[in-house]
Amino acid sequence: MKPSPHAIWFILTTILIDTIGFGIILPVAPDLIMEVGRVGLAEATRISGWLLVVYALLQFVCGPLMGALSDRLGRRPVLLASLACFAVDYLFMALAPDLAWLFVGRAVAGMAGAVYAPANAWIADVTPPEDRAAKYGLVGAAFGIGFILGPAIGGLVGELGPRAPFYAAAAIAALNFVYGWFVLPESLPPERRRKFEWSRANPLGTLKALGAFPTILPMFAVLALWDLAHHVYPTTWSFFAKAQFEWAPWQIGLSLAYAGVTMAVVQGWLTGKIVPKIGEARALSIGIVVGAGHFLALAFANQGWMIYAIMTIGALDGLIFPAISALLSRAAPDDQQGELQGGIAAIHALTAIIGPWMMSETFARFTERTGEPPFFPGAAFVLATVLSLMALAVLRLRARQALAT
Repeated sequence: MKPSPHAIWFILTTILIDTIGFGIILPVAPDLIMEVGRVGLAEATRISGWLLVVYALLQFVCGPLMGALSDRLGRRPVLLASLACFAVDYLFMALAPDLAWLFVGRAVAGMAGAVYAPANAWIADVTPPEDRAAKYGLVGAAFGIGFILGPAIGGLVGELGPRAPFYAAAAIAALNFVYGWFVLPESLPPERRRKFEWSRANPLGTLKALGAFPTILPMFAVLALWDLAHHVYPTTWSFFAKAQFEWAPWQIGLSLAYAGVTMAVVQGWLTGKIVPKIGEARALSIGIVVGAGHFLALAFANQGWMIYAIMTIGALDGLIFPAISALLSRAAPDDQQGELQGGIAAIHALTAIIGPWMMSETFARFTERTGEPPFFPGAAFVLATVLSLMALAVLRLRARQALAT
């Protein structure tokens, strides 16, 4: 099946909307949590970490379920249902009077956020294996653009109040639902659909089913370690910038927008040029090496201008997602692409349960100004460096052996 340009744009816009919804809260998170919860910065960091844990826990449970449903029902109905949930959830968050509402809102967003599984499966359905890295690069570019727009909206519209950005996000999600209703075709024909089984529509069942393919589990380990490291950004960046540089919300939003620009350039443009020349496995190794150096440099940055120089070079870690996604999609048969993407979503979600707790606790312990341990806002980035090097070790020692078989 050759997808229409409108359908591809809709898939990319869906990823964009999801990322905007995630990124929109980042610049206003410290002020919103401190206002609603009546707490200080260090405690707000911990609460922010738990909000991310709730979001990830629901994605962990629902990712394989959404993938399995899309293998049975098709990609279109699952994608459209997720978008409808997004629109309702953003409006709910805008009206939140207390922390309990924020937690409920993040839970609903986690369920709807499992949209990545059917969206990536849709791309696998319509793209030859040799072209998937480039297409997944476009997905990463959409994520990058969302990371530009989300924090930018959160930082600028947030000047009107910490709730204002959520009204904007609700309207955007609703418009995208209407757009998708008219332009998105079904990518999975009935003859390629498989029976829905509850025993496989959960994280453990999915991992067991995919364990029959020798490449997948080692690559899942690489993905999990990298994801743990990368959670240092959404969990601590706003708080790190306030503690280290005393940045205002608009400065935090600007820095996150710049990170999104560099990510979009690498994944939307450079990936399609680099990966065909050096291969997915080598691109993955280069991305992880650059990522480790990127985190370490941020940990010790002591001037605001340094952040932009580090982000510019560190953007090459954007090779990681499209390279590993393409490698994994090659390893699973056509009728299990949804299940594979559900497994990937479960890995992302599991690390998003553990990662925010690890990073927020590390940041909080080193910024409480109690004298011991010493004040060091970059401590979480040092932890991210260690986790990245562990991912590289697994790739070199285990995953490459599986790829060679």
